[in-house]
Amino acid sequence: MAGLAESGSNPDVDLLYDINGLAKDAPHWLDRTVEFVGEYGLLLVMVLLIMWCWWGVRRRPGGAEEAASSIAALIWAPLAAGIAVLVNVPIRGFVERPRPFLDHQGLEVLVSGKTDYSFVSDHATLTMAMAVGLFVAHRRFGLVGIGIALLEGFCRIYMGVHYPTDVVGGFALGTAVALLLSPVASMLLTPVLRAVDRSPRLGRVVRSRAARAGQRDGFIPGARTEVAAEERDLAA
Repeated sequence: MAGLAESGSNPDVDLLYDINGLAKDAPHWLDRTVEFVGEYGLLLVMVLLIMWCWWGVRRRPGGAEEAASSIAALIWAPLAAGIAVLVNVPIRGFVERPRPFLDHQGLEVLVSGKTDYSFVSDHATLTMAMAVGLFVAHRRFGLVGIGIALLEGFCRIYMGVHYPTDVVGGFALGTAVALLLSPVASMLLTPVLRAVDRSPRLGRVVRSRAARAGQRDGFIPGARTEVAAEERDLAA
């Protein structure tokens, strides 16, 4: 992988220069904005998106089984991101690809102090794993999350700290972990959340008071309203 970076004629390096070259022509304030957004901002936005989805899901009327399955899918999103980053540790050590600015001159590097290896991008891995995990729980929120992950990948290249293939590799790794381990995560987390739902104090994590009241008022567990059917595709 490091050998690819040595040639300035390969598409990976060409695309790196094309995207990073935008930073040279951009105003200083825009570069500083992309620097913050790409380093911290989009990760925070992704976490807030998951929290927003959780807040809405727990307020929907439904039975304990459905609610536990829904919240389990949402909890899996950040857990998948953490596992994916751990999986990336040996990958980075095996590939040992230097950062692009170490092998190529003339890049506009917006973040200094990056001394670790480049392949694969942790930021791309984190955001895509959370986005795909969120998509498993809720399609509309998941699509927004995938858009955020794609923007994160663009920012990492724009900042001059990753090759495009670093970002694509991060997307692939995050997606693989989130999807392949999702059934196992659901099997392990759903019973735990059913138990949490029965707790007088912690039960609100799974279902709000309004959701429980809706069930008592005649909601049939497992039934889906037209609105819910359109908006939600919960993990099995």
